[in-house]
Amino acid sequence: MHVDQYVYFALKSEHMSAAEMAARLGLEPDVVTIRGNRRLEPPHPAVHIWQVNGPRSSERPVDDMILTLVDRLEPYAKMIGAVAEELDRHEPGHTATLQVVRFFGDEEDGVAAPVVPALPSIPARHRPLGWHLDRRVLDFLQITRAELDVDEYGDNL
Repeated sequence: MHVDQYVYFALKSEHMSAAEMAARLGLEPDVVTIRGNRRLEPPHPAVHIWQVNGPRSSERPVDDMILTLVDRLEPYAKMIGAVAEELDRHEPGHTATLQVVRFFGDEEDGVAAPVVPALPSIPARHRPLGWHLDRRVLDFLQITRAELDVDEYGDNL
């Protein structure tokens, strides 16, 4: 089975722009979404989004991808948490999110299963598909007031 996956961290708001979030955090996002820039009534997208991307890989375990993202954001965790707390006070919904997205496909699609670098003798199709969050990641989620959202897609799911 071939797995394509990526992770990102996002702050979302109906009222605070991604530019203001970046200014408050002192960290420029990788992706910005502007509320209502495609359609005003009803607004689409519905919220402003400040987003920092982690790696995208079919070969790395998702736990490692999350750790790479946390490494990048951890110095800003308290500031992210303060912005998220302010947004939570004034807006309903999910303001801070650590997003994991995984696509599962068949090898019959012409994509050979990659070999896992850390375990060269075990083809990726035999590695467990599960993953875990260690205490450091859980602490990061708590400090940033973030939710974990996991989306998994595939023909056989």
